[in-house]
Amino acid sequence: MARHPGPIGLVAIAGDPHLAMQRQNENCRARRLHAGRDRVESGMRRMVQVLAAMLAVAGARGEEADVKGDEALEVATFAAGCFWCVEAVFRRTEGVRDVVCGYTGGTTPNPTYRQVSTGTTGHAEAVRVTFDPARISYRDLLLRFWAMHDPTTPNRQGADVGTQYRSAVFVHTPAQRGEAEAVRAELDRSGRFPAPIVTEIAEAGPFTEAEPEHQDYFARNPSAAYCTLVIRPKIERLGLEP
Repeated sequence: MARHPGPIGLVAIAGDPHLAMQRQNENCRARRLHAGRDRVESGMRRMVQVLAAMLAVAGARGEEADVKGDEALEVATFAAGCFWCVEAVFRRTEGVRDVVCGYTGGTTPNPTYRQVSTGTTGHAEAVRVTFDPARISYRDLLLRFWAMHDPTTPNRQGADVGTQYRSAVFVHTPAQRGEAEAVRAELDRSGRFPAPIVTEIAEAGPFTEAEPEHQDYFARNPSAAYCTLVIRPKIERLGLEP
């Protein structure tokens, strides 16, 4: 009569104690390996969970740092003639995060370049400077502002004539006003300029961004006549890289 092996072949090996013991050892080893694999996989799952939690915390801290960094930035607004020149200088100033050309100080809502150029809107061509006060102070920005243009000529910078080309500091806080007034008085007393400074210091109001073609004009048009004859020499005179 044929013998049918049992589930683990014990019928076939029942008469052989050595084989029975070997099979039992193999079964025990398999159970231990399976249990070990379960422990490893369980440990790996826990590790992945811990790493995911750590990454989430790190990401949150990074986002928090970014937010704090953004919160630490400050804004300054200056007018010193054609905003192409002013923007080019501040873009090359260490500690400045961003510079935007625009129009401010006038009465016409959302003016265009064509409207401001008529001199009838009351606006000045200006730049809005976002800077990191941990890397450059507002006072240093003021000193650079007054060094880059002639603040003794009302409503004029070189061949650019009109109220839109006036010299002005538009202050965003009482602290900025105090600093601006102090530095202006200091420079006036120094005799650095051949005539009194006429720079206007006024409260910052609505700022309308200029059209895209006016943003970063020097970088996009380095060979233009105005860039080679006016902007580049000014940048070099201030010791900056064009």
